[in-house]
Amino acid sequence: MVIGVPKEIKNNESRVGMTPAGVFELVKNGHTVYIQASAGEGSGFGDADYKKAGGLILDTIGQVYAMSEMIVKVKEPIAEEYELVQKDQVVFTYFHFASSEPLTNAMIQSKAVCIAYETVEDEEGTLPLLTPMSEVAGRMAIQQGAKYLEKPVKGRGVLLGGVPGVAPGKVLVLGAGVVGIQAAKMAAGLGAHVTILDVNMKRLRYVNDVMPPHVVTEFSNEFNIRKHIQDHDLIIGGVLLKGAKAPNLITRDMLKLMRAGTVIVDVAVDQGGCVETTRPTTHEDPVYIIDDVVHYSVANMPGAVPYTSTMALTNVTLPYVLQLANKGWEKAVETDAALQKGLNIVKGKVVYQEIAQAFGRETAMA
Repeated sequence: MVIGVPKEIKNNESRVGMTPAGVFELVKNGHTVYIQASAGEGSGFGDADYKKAGGLILDTIGQVYAMSEMIVKVKEPIAEEYELVQKDQVVFTYFHFASSEPLTNAMIQSKAVCIAYETVEDEEGTLPLLTPMSEVAGRMAIQQGAKYLEKPVKGRGVLLGGVPGVAPGKVLVLGAGVVGIQAAKMAAGLGAHVTILDVNMKRLRYVNDVMPPHVVTEFSNEFNIRKHIQDHDLIIGGVLLKGAKAPNLITRDMLKLMRAGTVIVDVAVDQGGCVETTRPTTHEDPVYIIDDVVHYSVANMPGAVPYTSTMALTNVTLPYVLQLANKGWEKAVETDAALQKGLNIVKGKVVYQEIAQAFGRETAMA
């Protein structure tokens, strides 16, 4: 198979879909791999590294799409890429279709085979290709939240860990999944007081068992959310519904309950956000303020630490890339139930139920 790895063109996205080690494995298996010139530079991999691994360098993104049977990348195609995606081409990347009808329509019209990292699901119900980026984003959420709590950037002026004689800051985490647990771990490590809300008691019991005493759990409902947002300094949105749009747990009217300078970091922004006032931002312009509440909602948070993120992501994607390349996509999804759940759009038809529901479409058979 001919595999193409384009350079990411989303704002400040420096990750790359494949490392030289991945190229080496594919070439060893008899495949051809095209890498767009400088695609890996942001993650610390030069064109020479890819050449040494057996990859072939192409100058433009258009060439990579035109000459490849399968595209392996990190982020969803943006508007400039829509027309580059070809009929019957396999595109393996993060899509988050439920949060973008224009992207969904564009990929339907392309008649490509869209396999989404974020919906590949193993037999235990976990999302192996989403997990590493959720780990990165959860930890980064606290770093960024701590930064934007500083007064020069309109935060409350609170140090999360406090100091002797001064109480630590308070962090509210919505969701006890991968993002939430990683965020709580980082916040707790800084010495902050952490409250985690979730509707899954099994997850809350797990958190209660593994976290230190200054991390407390409560069942998630509107009453408890309204109560806690009034006195917490940093709020982390870490809610995920597999393949579907995130629910708005914090509505516009709730912002008035928060103290001026409260910071919201909505990690769920890729799936539409769990805060009604969330809109995607970029690393270049990451925050905005509504009702004196600072919103940080960068849609590709892990892109700010591309070396760590690329290595973590490609560690888990490469086995699936090899399956798709060695067997072809149809045989690969037939023999791997986890990969089959990654199928979102196939040759003009939406085959993932939650995406179809998000836009009032019928779900087709793959």
